[in-house]
Amino acid sequence: MRKGRSVAERTAGQEILIVTGMSGAGRSTVANALEDLGWYVVDNLPLPMLKTLADMADRSGGALPRIVAVVDIRGHDLFADIQETVSELRGSASVRVVFLDATDDILVRRYESVRRPHPLQAAGTLLEGIRLERERLQELRASADVVIDTSRYNVHDLSTATRELFSDDETPGLQLSVQSFGFKYGVPTDVDLMADMRFLPNPFWETELRSLNGVDAEVKDFVLSREGAREFLENYVRALEPVFAGYQRENKRHVSLAVGCTGGKHRSVAMARELADRLAALPGVSVSLRHRDLGRE
Repeated sequence: MRKGRSVAERTAGQEILIVTGMSGAGRSTVANALEDLGWYVVDNLPLPMLKTLADMADRSGGALPRIVAVVDIRGHDLFADIQETVSELRGSASVRVVFLDATDDILVRRYESVRRPHPLQAAGTLLEGIRLERERLQELRASADVVIDTSRYNVHDLSTATRELFSDDETPGLQLSVQSFGFKYGVPTDVDLMADMRFLPNPFWETELRSLNGVDAEVKDFVLSREGAREFLENYVRALEPVFAGYQRENKRHVSLAVGCTGGKHRSVAMARELADRLAALPGVSVSLRHRDLGRE
């Protein structure tokens, strides 16, 4: 008779991602990207079957070490048990919940473009269905391990973000995503940490720098030479060291940091690049960098 493995052995060898969230927020895109990375993906899986699938994977001798289960409101009453199911699975495997979200207006636009009704719309309006789903998923979103706001992503951007989050998932330590942004275009909603660079003089008001951006050496030198800039960098990195160490102790492996200024073109770009370089030097931290609003006019 085959002896069952201990909880510690199963947790070390088997990973389960539960991809869920708002209908229309990009679950299929994320599932396809994960499948390309070698994850075994099951879409629209009834929750009671998830535990069965995990047991089958455990008995497969390592053939299915990484499983993605895409579950959503289409499961109706079965979906209500997702919190309990996740808790049970975490006793025998490494389980993380990835929640995809987007603003109501973006979701409406996406549904209108494909001319499909919302699963909870019934005889009501599309927006009523979206708001009902958001209400039902509020608790799940709050407890998710990773929240991705796809409002500003196209299909290619979301696939890239998924690869950045999960392609090197077997590497121990912390995977840090740093992004610059402009407050005038809205604050990112899917970040863990945020830094505001508007305390520094704006290069936009320097005629010779206005047409450049934070990637250019002239802008970088201007920003970093302003009073308080280097003090901020040194103190902020020092403050994040125990935070990142604590994240790793608590097995929080994905962290996002947003660095903002007014337009997302000068100060935030220069400081995000500098912070990314410095934070990448911390033990156990790998860093990816993107500039959300750099190409905007």
